Amino acid sequence: MESDDSHVSGGGHVSGDSGGASRRGTLEAQVDALMDGLRADLERLAAIPSIAFPGYPPEPVLEAHDLIVSLLRDAGVPRIERIDLPDTPPVIYGEIPPPDPGAPTVLLYAHYDVQPAGAASLWLSPPFEPTPVPGGLRARGIADDKSNVIAHLGMLRLYGGRPPVGIKLVIEGQEEYGSPFDEYPPSDPGRFACDAMVIADLGNLRPGTPTLTTGLRGACEVVVEVRTLAEPRHSGEFGGAAPDALLVLLRALATLHDANGDVAVPGLRRDPWDGTTYTEEEFRDLASVRAGVPLIGTGSLGERLWSGPAVTVIGLDAPDVAGAASAVVPYARAKLNLRFHPHQDPVEARAALVKHLRAQRPFGIPLTVTPGDTGPGFEARTGGPAYRAALIALKEAWGTEASYVATGGSIPLVNGMAKAAPAAEVLLFGAQDSMCNLHAPNERVLLSELRNTVVAMAAFVREYAADHRDAAGHDGAAGHNGEGGSL
Repeated sequence: MESDDSHVSGGGHVSGDSGGASRRGTLEAQVDALMDGLRADLERLAAIPSIAFPGYPPEPVLEAHDLIVSLLRDAGVPRIERIDLPDTPPVIYGEIPPPDPGAPTVLLYAHYDVQPAGAASLWLSPPFEPTPVPGGLRARGIADDKSNVIAHLGMLRLYGGRPPVGIKLVIEGQEEYGSPFDEYPPSDPGRFACDAMVIADLGNLRPGTPTLTTGLRGACEVVVEVRTLAEPRHSGEFGGAAPDALLVLLRALATLHDANGDVAVPGLRRDPWDGTTYTEEEFRDLASVRAGVPLIGTGSLGERLWSGPAVTVIGLDAPDVAGAASAVVPYARAKLNLRFHPHQDPVEARAALVKHLRAQRPFGIPLTVTPGDTGPGFEARTGGPAYRAALIALKEAWGTEASYVATGGSIPLVNGMAKAAPAAEVLLFGAQDSMCNLHAPNERVLLSELRNTVVAMAAFVREYAADHRDAAGHDGAAGHNGEGGSL
C-alpha cells in the first residue's frame, strides 16, 4: 500500500446555527453553492470509461482512480492510501481522524468502475459523453456509482475537510464485475473499524422519495442439464419414442413455479412485506412489461421482489430456431439464478433448489444438477443512533419522511464490511433512483437527487455526532474543541 499523508484544506466551513429551519436553510444554501463544482467534477469523472471487465483496457480505470484521489486531496482528506489486491484495480482508502476522542467514526463506501455501455445504437447520446437531460445528466455510470462518489466529496467540501465525525473512505474499482475485495475487509478489521457505515451504491425508490434500503436478497446460480441421445436423430423416424432432451428440461423447469407464477420450491423462505413498495404501474414501466401482459406471482410487489424467492432462467442451450433441423434434441442445458430471503442461509437456499431439481424425473429421465456460487443476503438493524440520525437527515434533505425498502439485487461487499465491523450500523442510501436506468442504455442521474444526497450526508454526520455528544453527557457545544464544523 502506498500512503500520501499530505493535507490540503479545501472548501469552506459550515457555520453554526441554533434554529432548526434556519439551520436547514444554511446547510442547503451552502450545498447549492457547491453544486456547480460538483456537477463539473461528476462530468469529468463520468467521461472516463472506467470499465473493469475482462477485455477492456485498464488505463481508464486507473485514470478514474487518480482523478478521485486528486479530488479527495483537494477536499482536505489528510491520509489517502491504495489497497492493492490480486486481479483487481486499486481500492482507494482515506481517513480523516475524529475531531476528538469521543466522536464517532463513519465509513463511506462507493465505487468508481462502471458497467459496459452495451450497444451504442441504443443510447440517445454517446455513453461516455455526459449529456444534459431534463433535470440531470446522461452517461454510463453517472448514477451507478459516480454520483455517490461525488456525494461523498460534496459532504467533505461542505465541512472544509473537517467534519464533526471521523471519516473512513472506501472507494473500489471493480464492484460491477466482482472483486476479491468483497472478502477482504474481515481480514483487516482494524482498517474498517467504525461506528456506522454508509454504503452509497443505490438510492431512492422513486425520485423525491427519501429511501433507506434495509434488506438485500441473497443470490446463487445452478446449472441443469439433460443428455438423452448420443447424437440427434430424425424426428420423423424416431420422434414419439426417442427421448427429447429439451422436452425433458422444459418439463423440469416448469415445476419451479405454480400456476400463479409463485416459486414452488420447498424450503425457500417467503415473508409478507410491510414496507414501502412500487405501484403496479411504476413497476410495469420500470420492467418494460408489454401492454396486456400480466405480472407473475401473488402477494404484494415487495413480497415478490424482496422478502420472497425468485427463480429466473438466465440462459438456455438448445438449437436455435433459425438453424433448427427436424431432429430429436439429444442435449439441453439451462442456467438458473435464485434470489432468496435476506435472512435465509445461502447454502440452505441453494440446497433447496438443487434438491428440488434432482428429485425431478421427467418421463423417468434424471437431470444433472450442478450448484454454482452463492452469496448471502443482508438485513440491517434499524433501531440505533445512526438510523435515528439518518431519518432526521433524509427528511431534512427531501422535506418528507424516509421510507424503508429492500432490493432484490445483491451487494456482496456489505456482508464483508459487516463482518469486519460487526457492531457498526449499516445504512444504504445514495443519489441513484430506481428510474435512473442503471446497467441499461441511457443511464441518467437527477441533479436534485445528487444535491439532496449531499444535504443528507452533511446533516447525517452532524446529527450523528450530536447524538454521541448527548449520549456521552456533553452539552452539545459546537465545534468539538474547535476542530469540527457543525450546523
